[in-house]
Amino acid sequence: MPHSVLRYGADYNPDQWLDRPDILEQDIELMKKAGVNVVSLGIFAWATLEPEEGRFNLDWMRSIIDRLYEAGVSIDLATPSGARPAWLAHKYPEVLRVNADRKRQLFGERHNHCYTSPVYREKVRRMNQTLASNFGRHPGVIMWHLSNEYGGECHCELCQEAFRGWLKNKYGTIEALNKAWNAKFWSHDYPDFSYIESPAPHGEHTVHGLKLDWKRFVSHQTIDFMKWERDSIREIVPDAKVCVNMMYFYNGIDYFEMAKEIDLASWDAYPTWHKPSETLEQTAADTALMHDLIYSVKGEPFWLMENCPGPTNWQSISKTKKPGVNILAGMQTVAQGADGVLYFQWRQSQGSSEKFHAAVVSHDCREDNRIYMECAELGRILKDISFVAGEKREKQAAIVYDWSNKWALEDAQGPRNKGLGYKQELLRHYTGLRRQGVDVQLVNQDSDISGYRLIVAPMLYMLREDFAGKLRAFVENGGTLVMTYWSGVVNETDLCWLGDTPHQLTDVLGVRRMEIDAMYDGETRRCVGEGDELPSSAQGCLLCEVAALEGAMPLMVYDEDYFAGAPAVTVNTFGKGKAYYVATRFEPEFYVPLYRMICRDAGQSAWPGDLPEGVMVSRRGAYTFLLNTLPSAAGVVGVEIAPYGTAIFREEDGGMTCVYNQKEFKWSPVGR
Repeated sequence: MPHSVLRYGADYNPDQWLDRPDILEQDIELMKKAGVNVVSLGIFAWATLEPEEGRFNLDWMRSIIDRLYEAGVSIDLATPSGARPAWLAHKYPEVLRVNADRKRQLFGERHNHCYTSPVYREKVRRMNQTLASNFGRHPGVIMWHLSNEYGGECHCELCQEAFRGWLKNKYGTIEALNKAWNAKFWSHDYPDFSYIESPAPHGEHTVHGLKLDWKRFVSHQTIDFMKWERDSIREIVPDAKVCVNMMYFYNGIDYFEMAKEIDLASWDAYPTWHKPSETLEQTAADTALMHDLIYSVKGEPFWLMENCPGPTNWQSISKTKKPGVNILAGMQTVAQGADGVLYFQWRQSQGSSEKFHAAVVSHDCREDNRIYMECAELGRILKDISFVAGEKREKQAAIVYDWSNKWALEDAQGPRNKGLGYKQELLRHYTGLRRQGVDVQLVNQDSDISGYRLIVAPMLYMLREDFAGKLRAFVENGGTLVMTYWSGVVNETDLCWLGDTPHQLTDVLGVRRMEIDAMYDGETRRCVGEGDELPSSAQGCLLCEVAALEGAMPLMVYDEDYFAGAPAVTVNTFGKGKAYYVATRFEPEFYVPLYRMICRDAGQSAWPGDLPEGVMVSRRGAYTFLLNTLPSAAGVVGVEIAPYGTAIFREEDGGMTCVYNQKEFKWSPVGR
């Protein structure tokens, strides 16, 4: 059933202000005025909660939770394992990570602990159960926030032994492992599992199967530690709901696997706004792609656990958001399927590395500060549009994003070892689909792809046999598939498929790869259209694949170099469906007409007609959001959308009725 409220708030760190009761008093009042109804609490508070081993200090947290609850603010209560106290690191040095060069880290920063260490696990378990015993049944605690931005890897002996055990469980015998890794190359056969070590800069770093499995193990071990945290809480509070805050296209964890073990997916968004190299719409599209990934890992509404209402302090250029853009970013988050929008953090820290990271409440502590005023306005808007809370998204199109594929692709050593740009390839297809008003989700090779009408598989270098079978059946039963160059090349242990490629799909696609040529930066090959559907000419770059037609119809062909006349874009009818193949990377503008053609043929659209430049569309349940990324008003179907504003439409009686139209946020440093 839909929820009755959209959650709005911030990461709250009152442990930094326990000597300032006046500030804690002000926080409660400012939260009320800003419409805050949830905070993440205690994320980095371990040293305050347990200043000495076994001596717990919980009174301050009890008081804060009680007062927030009385003020109508719910708690997302954190386990503080992301930053361990100094006493723990110094008394038990095994909890500190060992780098790939086998050097143990010193105490400092955060996230430098070993996920395998029994000592660390036991100390975390004791802390979590202390929190759960004291606060797990408090009516204000609605969610448990497990650690903070899980990530990193450890190469200590504990992790080496765990890795060997993981490999033995996966392969069974050393002979099977050697075959899967093609270890005979360079005489790398392992006589026994005990000989295996993790990749190292001064050791083995050329066996692709080893490096790929190490990444899988690190992901597995991180998730295993997260489950340890979750289960330690549920021993005390069996019905506890848990979440983790994921990161922007983080490479170290397979979030599809992690999402299976949590109740709510969330992530931390820190786009670099107002770059001279891209439009605001392009920045928003990049962010939207990640929103869609986080929605997709569970297929249900998520939370944006952190974002910044102004400038960060750690980006190379800490650009602030122009007036109205923070509201636009929040509205886009909800439009993409979020039921919660939170900031890091509520109040700016007075010192240390993030003292200049913007927060809802700035150092001046004023409620007429522009950032606070804009955050408060967004709080009011989210209360007004609470009718969208809980609404899910329709399955229309899916893009294949698979962590193992990415790991293997970027370690392949050929045909291009610099600037492969896997995410940039995804974004080209994603933006082309979004410009048609099509709702996009992301899937991996374990996903159920039934229910979608269009599947896009960009650079699916690692193609598992079972997923190839899924794609074949999908097209045969009437679906539309788009696949690109450098797909279907290797199996799941990064061994090259023998025979025609893309593996098992040459008849589905109607093409067969013959060879592939890498382009230097700035080097292109002209392609020309074979009909009226696509541009008369376009430029291929990065990789130019030479394919033989085996039943497909060419839509674009190369017009220069030795492969002139070879197909650059094709379409093939297979069973009841169609399969398109794109044999090179085109300039970003090419993907708009490409997907206009593909979506029309596939009967895909979320909005009738063309969208004005700068206006983005997202659909949630019965509601369609139109977001204006321009600093000037935009008119759509008779409705004027304010600069950086959002209008929400509902389908009624076969037409679209505007049910909410946001007013412009106006602010001026003078004349106020």
